[in-house]
Amino acid sequence: MMEGPSAGSSYSGRCSSSPSAERRPRYQFGLQETPASVGPASSSNDGALPPQKGKDTSSGLDSTFLPRGLEDSYFGDKSSYAENISTVNLTSPSSTRAQNIPQARKTPLSSGRAGYRNWTPFMGHSVTSSSAVSTHSVASVIVAVIEGRGLARGEVGMASIDLKNPEVVLSQFADNTTYAKVITKLRILTPLEIIMSNTACDTGNATKLFSLITENFRNVTFTTVQRKYFNESKGLEYIEQLCIPEYSTVLMEVQSKYYCLAAVAAVLKYVEFIQNSVYAPKSLKIRFHGSEQTAMIDSTSALNLELITNNRDPRNGHTLFGVLNYTKTPGGSRRLRSNILEPLVDADTINTRLDSVQELLQNEEFFFGLQSVISRFLDTEQLLSVLVQIPKQDTFNASESKITNLIYLKHTLELVEPLKDALKVYKTPLLKAYYSSLEDKRFGIILEKIKTVINDDTRYTKGCLNMRTQKCYAVKPNINEFLDIARRTYTEIVDDIAGMITQLAEKYSLPLKTSFSSARGFFIQMTADCAAIHNGQLPSEFTKITKMKNVYNFTSPDLMKMNERCQESLREIYHMTYLIVCKLLSEIYEHIHCLYKLSDTVSMLDMLQSFAHACTLSDYVRPEFTDTLAIKQGWHPVLEKISLEKPVCNNTYITEGSNVVIITGPNMSGKSTYLKQIALSQIMAQIGSFVPAEYSSFRIAEQIFTRIGMDDDIETNSSTFMQEMKEITYIIQNANDRSLIIIDELGRGTSPEEGIGICYAVCEYLLNLKAFTLLATHFLELCQIDTLYPNAENNYFKVQHVRSSSDIREKIAYTYMLSKGHTEEKNYGLKAAEVSSLPPSIICDAKEIITLVSRQMMQQQRNTSETLKERAIYRLANMLVQTARNSQLDPNSLQIYLKGLKKKYETDCLASEQIPMENQQ
Repeated sequence: MMEGPSAGSSYSGRCSSSPSAERRPRYQFGLQETPASVGPASSSNDGALPPQKGKDTSSGLDSTFLPRGLEDSYFGDKSSYAENISTVNLTSPSSTRAQNIPQARKTPLSSGRAGYRNWTPFMGHSVTSSSAVSTHSVASVIVAVIEGRGLARGEVGMASIDLKNPEVVLSQFADNTTYAKVITKLRILTPLEIIMSNTACDTGNATKLFSLITENFRNVTFTTVQRKYFNESKGLEYIEQLCIPEYSTVLMEVQSKYYCLAAVAAVLKYVEFIQNSVYAPKSLKIRFHGSEQTAMIDSTSALNLELITNNRDPRNGHTLFGVLNYTKTPGGSRRLRSNILEPLVDADTINTRLDSVQELLQNEEFFFGLQSVISRFLDTEQLLSVLVQIPKQDTFNASESKITNLIYLKHTLELVEPLKDALKVYKTPLLKAYYSSLEDKRFGIILEKIKTVINDDTRYTKGCLNMRTQKCYAVKPNINEFLDIARRTYTEIVDDIAGMITQLAEKYSLPLKTSFSSARGFFIQMTADCAAIHNGQLPSEFTKITKMKNVYNFTSPDLMKMNERCQESLREIYHMTYLIVCKLLSEIYEHIHCLYKLSDTVSMLDMLQSFAHACTLSDYVRPEFTDTLAIKQGWHPVLEKISLEKPVCNNTYITEGSNVVIITGPNMSGKSTYLKQIALSQIMAQIGSFVPAEYSSFRIAEQIFTRIGMDDDIETNSSTFMQEMKEITYIIQNANDRSLIIIDELGRGTSPEEGIGICYAVCEYLLNLKAFTLLATHFLELCQIDTLYPNAENNYFKVQHVRSSSDIREKIAYTYMLSKGHTEEKNYGLKAAEVSSLPPSIICDAKEIITLVSRQMMQQQRNTSETLKERAIYRLANMLVQTARNSQLDPNSLQIYLKGLKKKYETDCLASEQIPMENQQ
């Protein structure tokens, strides 16, 4: 149990090297739509988790929810972070790491002060690199991971909390020795920091899970805490105390899942400590996310398929995410990203989404009306995150942040009615459910309470000076007499500043104008090409002169004094407004849970309208879900975005009876693009999007694997061949009958004989597995596998040979068209070599050598009559099973179809009997 002294001796009083030192939160995140600067010099924290500074007000909080002081250190090793606290202004995590990147995460509780008992040196670790600085500027998730011991090894519990979004996600699952599920989940979360027990990384006795996490997440801060803080009883207490009533059923889901409960205890205690704030009672959305609810796409496959990031240029949008991302809010964008990385596996849920997208597309006027309302929403999730945190200390920034977020809350609640009006015309179950969720009376109750205190015309505006004005005059007049006086004083000072600059303009006959920035306050601005400047020099009264492009910016001593007076007046206004806002927030806290429903509604509607928007830009079709992967005239969605014209379309047909498709063809004929196209279409279908095709049917894939690319890995000292073997081993160990497997070249990193052998053996394994597999290869010997296995198919990409009158050499024209059978092209590698301007003498020698080798190795394999007859029987049986499962034909049409199958079977049998007997010798 996490026991210790009472809340009065909490962390805040024990983490600095001197009584006067103040501890601030390690991480701060502002609302993404917040103006870059909305106040005085340090107002960049507006809307953020405020720095904790000044008077300690923790005694005013419910001690049940305050972090309690500990007799033992929360961490293991302890010095660097305490030093950072006292020497570095922690306005952002990146600034800390830029100035003092620690080699080990150390506790702030040591700090050189005497009297601390029972602390163990050097039990903490941190894995950080310089590249982590940029990563941390966007990452905001902290994850705790714990694994069972003894017989329970392999059972893993995880808990994550997003510092920008007050949601805790719990997971517990059994993993194998590769820990594929753990690594994949962590990749999807893109954590800012990972927490594990110190017993997992004992020197010389580190667990395999610890080693794999540190190896795969080199640029993520890694922190170890004492094992006792992974406490399932405390985790259950946290959930009971902090979970909002709407999600309280999570208790029934997790009460026997001890490892995820232990993880949530550690992560919540840790976050309260580093942020120097606590979460208000009943304020967090806590949910359990089982691994069986979504398809698994490992991190290598996500990278190979370029789902989120383009491999050539991470900054461009030539990815699946880029193709589908027409979201209008940060919450919608986050939901789209998580859905692409973890597609759904429940066909009913997917079809519900597809129904909604289809209805959105039916009326253009209603669709654009809904899109317009959604685009006006701010980051509701992050707004919630700031509102539910109670700072332990009052500061100027804390005051400003609360006022700003109350204005954002008012702005958000005022959009509920317009959103309801936009949704009321829709009839599909999902859209009707979201409309119903907006009828919650608590939205109106909160807004009415806000309007009793806040001016009706106070709203979110762009521009730092405009927003400052909104905050100053947010509270209605006559509520606090002293606030009214302070605001009059502020107005007078601002008027005096404008008047003073006007006087200076008249005095020096210069076209001066008043400007404002959060960093400088009020300052003077003037165009640089002004003819009134004497000898190119400004009057000596002006100081801090800077020139940007064609504009001079400067100030004067009197203006700087006026800015100080303005700032002092602003502090008084914010302090008095903050007291009123805090009282108001305390009255609406009991109703604030409805904002979680609003946040969920807005982000889902945003993603659905994004899918619909993508459909309006291309001829996508609604997918069906059967036990067959059938695509008619499908194309690559990203290639369509890049190309000036529509890509060549191709068909795909894979069933349980023909579950392995081997694809051959010359270099650059389109094999890799085709393979990726199938995987991307599968993912699009499973997230509820329409897909690029004329018709499409998919079997739900529980896992999607890829083996693409041929690169060495210097970091792990792996050759091309070793990388291939690692990737294919991972697929074989984790694939099941419901997997989709994409393999682009296998066995190319070793000798041809060994490569063919490995490739053939892998194919045989996958043929027996019943996973849907597409394999592109240059090993033409592999095409003969269909004579032994009737569930193997051969396809190839056609090419045409072109010879112009002016050029004696024959050239290849790529059609990018897929056909049945295997390629008849010979020596197409040589043709590619000719195009690359290899010397003619080398090309000539290569042709002679290839002819010699081909004569020695060529062994024709012929189909026997018996083999062909077995294949005909197998195909007939497979087609009958497919018809019985999926047919929606009327009796007459079904009879005609079955007669066609019978005729095809008889034709195949007749053909097998006509093979000359000598071929069977």
